[in-house]
Amino acid sequence: MTDNLIEVRDLAVEFVTGGKAQRVVEGVSFDIRKGETLALVGESGSGKSVTAHSILRLLPYPLAQHPAGEIRYAGEDLLKATEKRMRGVRGNRIAMVFQEPMTSLNPLHTIGKQINEVLQIHKGLNGKAATARTLELLELVGIPEPAKRIRAYPHELSGGQRQRVVIAMALANEPELLIADEPTTALDVTVQLKILELLKDLQQRLGMALLLISHDLNLVRRIAHRVCVMQSGRVVEQAACEKLFRSPEHPYTQELLAAEPSGDPVAVQEDAPALLEVKDLRVWFPIKKGLFRRTVDHVKAVDGVTFSLPRGQTLGIVGESGSGKSTLGLAIIRLLSSTGEIRFQDQALENMSQRAVRPLRRQMQVVFQDPFGSLSPRMSVGQIVGEGLSIHGMGSASEQAQAIIDALVEVGLDPESRHRYPHEFSGGQRQRIAIARALVLKPELILLDEPTSALDRTVQRQVVELLRSLQAKYNLTYLFISHDLAVVRALSHQMMVVKQGKVVEQGAAKTIFAAPQHPYTQQLLESAFMAPATDEQPEEGQAHGFSYR
Repeated sequence: MTDNLIEVRDLAVEFVTGGKAQRVVEGVSFDIRKGETLALVGESGSGKSVTAHSILRLLPYPLAQHPAGEIRYAGEDLLKATEKRMRGVRGNRIAMVFQEPMTSLNPLHTIGKQINEVLQIHKGLNGKAATARTLELLELVGIPEPAKRIRAYPHELSGGQRQRVVIAMALANEPELLIADEPTTALDVTVQLKILELLKDLQQRLGMALLLISHDLNLVRRIAHRVCVMQSGRVVEQAACEKLFRSPEHPYTQELLAAEPSGDPVAVQEDAPALLEVKDLRVWFPIKKGLFRRTVDHVKAVDGVTFSLPRGQTLGIVGESGSGKSTLGLAIIRLLSSTGEIRFQDQALENMSQRAVRPLRRQMQVVFQDPFGSLSPRMSVGQIVGEGLSIHGMGSASEQAQAIIDALVEVGLDPESRHRYPHEFSGGQRQRIAIARALVLKPELILLDEPTSALDRTVQRQVVELLRSLQAKYNLTYLFISHDLAVVRALSHQMMVVKQGKVVEQGAAKTIFAAPQHPYTQQLLESAFMAPATDEQPEEGQAHGFSYR
């Protein structure tokens, strides 16, 4: 008798568009044993999610096809199972947790109703029995005050709480296999650690197998027993987790493991003058109640921030979602109203009108988190990069055309790409376009708001190296906002840790990374640079000796 729960053999997946078939997965084989964690890792487009979704037949059929292969569950080939049989497997024996919890939940229904629906469909539970089981599940995944939260809507919960609710829905029927597709990518490092520990604890308590899809090798090292590395639709290496991290054999695996952003920030002039000075900056949003909408309190998004940033240096601003990082950055460049002092190039900005600030906008540029969302899909790359030149009247038409070409070359893109549109590029290439758009105006200060969080590790490293080279070449000053401390460490000269609108620690980045003083900073660093798990993996053919509650 085999201890394999799932056996994937020579799986192939094709997508048919315009009468042409494109093969995106080829010859993939692996086993998932009872009670173990198998991780599928690789960059975007490697075929991880397509492979995992094939197990539950969640691909867009008939546009998707399986020209070859088998996926056996308890001896049954799921690729040949009827749709009725698959409905009995999905969510019942095999469940799934998706990447973005907000899109996985219905915004119009309470979380209690959504979990009850799963119990009703698969278990036939209704009324008090369903509510009691829902409360048990919310408590199991660590939702505080489940009796109150059961009536909450998704938008009333934090990102981490929403992901816990999605996990509760997946566990409602005590599945044998939980497929977690990038379950922590959209979450802060401290929340990532909590969700990771939750999954690990639930797996051991419930005795289920876990298929983890991720490009975060730090996370994989913490939880997986075995790892399959995928590249261009194929498994290029498969090994026990400890062995793979200790002695990777395939060049692509070695490249992934070496992709953690590293190196030191660019060398700077010690006595450089201050380019930006901020004193007691506040952004308070009023809370209004009652018939006359009187202000009864304030949300203190930014509360008394003070710092000085010399020309040519990078200030890394870190903290969890909702800490006020992005609000602070937008206030500094006068895209949000604030109180306090802001001096840029020895000019006081706080009392300037938007008309007076406009000429300075050329010197203060922004690169946003989501490169696809920040680029107009109706404009070519040349139009996007050159828009600022036209607005500020910089040069003749021929000079602008040359500046666009030069900017694209600077960020490592083919100048001919200026005739193409954003949807034709990868995420990393789109972020390079966004950087070119900022760079073409020859700014003094660039606000980088989570510019690498949507990118794979290898692409992150490339963008970090690009930002460092541009800073060294043009003496650029960066405000770098991120919750990814590995990237912050590779770029920042100074560091500011923000929690609930207040600065809890600031100073030289090297000093803070070496010896953090505030407990919150210590927590962030501990979560970001997690040590690998020490738990022993199951021996060949063995599973954890746990049973369902």
